[in-house]
Amino acid sequence: PLILSLLECLDIKGTFFVPGKSAQDFPESVKAIIAGGHEIAIHGYTHDPPSSLTREEEEAQLKRTIQIFQKFGINAKGYRAPLYEISEHTLELLQKYNIRYSSNLMDDIKPYKHPKTGIIELPTQWIMDDWTQFNHGTEDYPAPNATCEHVYQLWMEEFEDIHELGGIFILVLHPQVIGRPSRVKMLERFISKIREHEGVWIATCASVAKTLTEIL
Repeated sequence: PLILSLLECLDIKGTFFVPGKSAQDFPESVKAIIAGGHEIAIHGYTHDPPSSLTREEEEAQLKRTIQIFQKFGINAKGYRAPLYEISEHTLELLQKYNIRYSSNLMDDIKPYKHPKTGIIELPTQWIMDDWTQFNHGTEDYPAPNATCEHVYQLWMEEFEDIHELGGIFILVLHPQVIGRPSRVKMLERFISKIREHEGVWIATCASVAKTLTEIL
């Protein structure tokens, strides 16, 4: 709710990558996101990364999530794999089910089109993911809880240099991580600051992908 309130206050539409099972188990949250005019895109069904699934399992999870979303009136156009870990079959399956864009790879700072499928890639990077900055130390993610000021400076430095090069800056934010009151306030300050830069366009991933489809 704090995140939705912030987006409303700033008049920003966001993209929410939602696992199918989360939509199934928490329909009121999905309805609140839709009511705010935000995009909902696919984030797997049970948060199992495709790299750990067979082709049949990956397709079954993708198809099941699409069917769940359709019950909400959602025609999903985008996909982010759990842990960003796509498989050798992912792009082919996205094309089969008319998913227009992927936001998984970390090989560029500018969007591009996958040559065989025509799917638009909106690249991101771990540095722009709140999980790796704020998550308390674990064996898999050893980073300690950072201060809001540290993350603000980290993201601002990355944003300013990407902006200078004319790239795309995609923050990856988890509600249970960024949704803490102090971090929401930091996010508001960050968004307000980047809006001061010339030529910045803040939009949903679907809007970016649609525009790029016409020019790439």
